[in-house]
Amino acid sequence: MADLIQNFKATTINDALTNIGSSKYLLPAIQRKFVWKSEQIEKLFDSIMQGYPINTFMFWKITDSNIKNNHKFYDFLRHYKEHFHENNEHHITHARSDDFYAVIDGQQRLTSLYVGLHGTYAYKLPRVWYIECEENFPTRKLYLDLSGEYHNDNDERTMKYNFKFLSKTDYEKAVDKGEQEWFALHDLYKFNDEDEFLEYVYSKEWKNKAFAKKTLPALYRKVFKEPLITYYQEDKQEIDKVLDIFIRTNRGGEPLSYSNLLMSFVTAYWKEDTRTEFQHLCEQVFTIGNPGFMIDSDFILKACLVLFSRDIKFRLNNFKTEVVSKIEQNWDRISKCVREAFRLIESWGFNYSNMKARNAVIPIIYYIYQHGIEKTINDNPLMHKEEKNEMRKWFCISLLRHVFGGQSDYVLVGIRNVLIEKANENRFPFDEIKEAFKGNQAKSLSFNEEVIDGLLSLHKDDPSCYPVMALIYSHLDFGNQVYHKDHLHPAAYFQNLKKDDIMTEEEYNFYKDRENWDTLPNLQLLSGPLNESKKDKPLEGWIKEAIVRFNLDLDSQLIPKDVSLDIKDFKGFINKRKAILKERLMSIVN
Repeated sequence: MADLIQNFKATTINDALTNIGSSKYLLPAIQRKFVWKSEQIEKLFDSIMQGYPINTFMFWKITDSNIKNNHKFYDFLRHYKEHFHENNEHHITHARSDDFYAVIDGQQRLTSLYVGLHGTYAYKLPRVWYIECEENFPTRKLYLDLSGEYHNDNDERTMKYNFKFLSKTDYEKAVDKGEQEWFALHDLYKFNDEDEFLEYVYSKEWKNKAFAKKTLPALYRKVFKEPLITYYQEDKQEIDKVLDIFIRTNRGGEPLSYSNLLMSFVTAYWKEDTRTEFQHLCEQVFTIGNPGFMIDSDFILKACLVLFSRDIKFRLNNFKTEVVSKIEQNWDRISKCVREAFRLIESWGFNYSNMKARNAVIPIIYYIYQHGIEKTINDNPLMHKEEKNEMRKWFCISLLRHVFGGQSDYVLVGIRNVLIEKANENRFPFDEIKEAFKGNQAKSLSFNEEVIDGLLSLHKDDPSCYPVMALIYSHLDFGNQVYHKDHLHPAAYFQNLKKDDIMTEEEYNFYKDRENWDTLPNLQLLSGPLNESKKDKPLEGWIKEAIVRFNLDLDSQLIPKDVSLDIKDFKGFINKRKAILKERLMSIVN
């Protein structure tokens, strides 16, 4: 017991951050990336100021040269940017003769302190794309409001001290309003010692002198004087014991999922820099599609389990050394198959916005890997044409039937079983996959008439609209063209329609109802040039022009020939086209 007590130590926040800056404190590869939100960091600083405990940390003192040479360690993150800069940089330790400490428990809290006092935090503003620029991801520093104690009935954080991450624009707006007085925590480090800092504090004309002169010295003492970082130091050089400690300690605090642990184990036992490889693949996939597809380590790990593990659940027992070894040995092929699968899906007109089930891509990755066609699947539109047609049909129907909405592992294993059974046939076995799930109503790939009627009532901007249209227009050459959704009778006509333009009240109500003009029966897929020529032109006039200019085929566009295309006959047209689309869908899916 005495030895155990001796292993508990304490240090100041500043000394801990100094050790982080000098790389005396590092993160072991089994640690996941930083996940705390800005509000959690702000609340941590408030807790420190209020004297609340911030729990014990655990450090592992690394003295063994074998561990330094054969295991990976990472520096702490200083400048966080959501999505674009979330991963820690690899720190090479095999040449180090000095001892250092690996943080087993406390990464999130220490990184938060480091970011708040020395770094920056950037996250995406609402309603903007994931484009890496200051306008979309403004850089923020941590500030303390010195106007008084924090009171805000609408804020659930129950904070006494108003710590806040502010961008340069936020700070300038606050200064212009003059209601609050913000102190940047970075400025604590402008002073050589406490006396110099106190001289600065007492020389300033603060708006709330009493609060500022009480709060700032207290903040300084919390950072530089009080030993608030209490930690247990593990000295034994046994990696298995430390892994056990890591799992046990990370059951508390920020929840640690099995996928987090899997990533940690892959990182710990893979010879290459796993985090960098995974991040690089995520970045490459993000360049595919408009907007780009977004995947993460969980997705990559799941795809790898489907490729190499009989049981694909996120369990530690399923990620044994031989599985990790297979992933590492085949990583170049795996990453190529992932990229090519998303390139293929993009060629079908999908992007991050209209493809809501990421796991639906995994069977395509598996098929490409299984048949070794990652180098040819996208190079020539004529190669693997039938395979791609069947894949696209299965992909669209799977999205529309929401088969990956729950129990996705069951679906992935079921599809994999069929792909294994038909591995010697150079075709994607859509019919066999459909047959395998016919007895499960929730996962069935069949459609009844009621479901198809529901699909035909989808609006243009519904995420499921494009997969339906990709099925309906399956005869188009998706390998060579990019296709766009567009209205047949232009939306602008219905939106601008006035009551005086229509003969009867009944007709007016029919024309103004979005269920009639903004749903699938009034939509078509057009190639870029055709879409550019269409715009808001009346349907009848545009078709006459397109037949001459582009040799437009009414059958290919599924436009009825035996009904008037004049807008005054819209009701008859839309009913006729709905019947054509319904028949088309029924023949494809059943």
